[in-house]
This record gives sequence, structure tokens and C-alpha cells, in this order.
Amino acid sequence: MLSVEIDEARGVAILVPAGPLASDDFESAAGLIDPYIERAGHLNGLVIHMQAFPGWDSFAALISHLRFVKEHHRKISRVAFSTESRLGSLAEALGGHFVSAEIRVFPYQDLQQAKNWVADDTADRAG
Repeated sequence: MLSVEIDEARGVAILVPAGPLASDDFESAAGLIDPYIERAGHLNGLVIHMQAFPGWDSFAALISHLRFVKEHHRKISRVAFSTESRLGSLAEALGGHFVSAEIRVFPYQDLQQAKNWVADDTADRAG
């Protein structure tokens, strides 16, 4: 399951996986994020808040995840991982080669700092 919350005032989507990701999770996320992008033109940022990466429940889920990234990466300015997972560091190191969004990793407990960064709040630019 993937919980999706959109802070429309700041143009930020927060994704919180709870268990292995399924194909339906990415379809549901797109169903919430796409209408916002249509209205606003883009999404300032996406925050993925997870202590550890739960993986995918199937190969089809992995393909859905990759399709979601492909269809959205040019419409999202920044992606923050608020996590203790090593996957966050890997995404930060490799992501720039595959997506146009700027990627940064924050400790799991620093969710608010991650939200501020993706929203491009000037109060958090020192990081």
C-alpha cells in the first residue's frame, strides 16, 4: 500500500509506502497527483517517507513504478527521500542520470526538512 498526501498550498506530494508496492499503488498515486499537475502545471516536489524500502509485490509492480517515474519526472522539480534505507543514497547518486528532478536524501526523522526542501522554502536553503 502507498499512502499519498498532497499539500496543494506548497505543491508537495508525500508518499508513504506501507508494505510491498503493488501496481495499483502507482495508478492510485497518479490519480491523485496528475489532476494537481494539470491545474498547477507542475509539482514542486515529491517526498518519499520510509524507514526501509519495502520492495515490490511483483514484477508488474516494478514496471508500474518505472512507468510512473518516466511519466512524471519532468513535471516534478525535486524528489526527497526521508529514509534510513540505503536505497535513498543510491537514488541520489544515480537518479540524476535518469530523471530531470533534483534528488536529495534526508534522515527519516527529518521529514519536515525534506518537505521544506522540495517546496523550495528559502528558510531551508542552507542544507
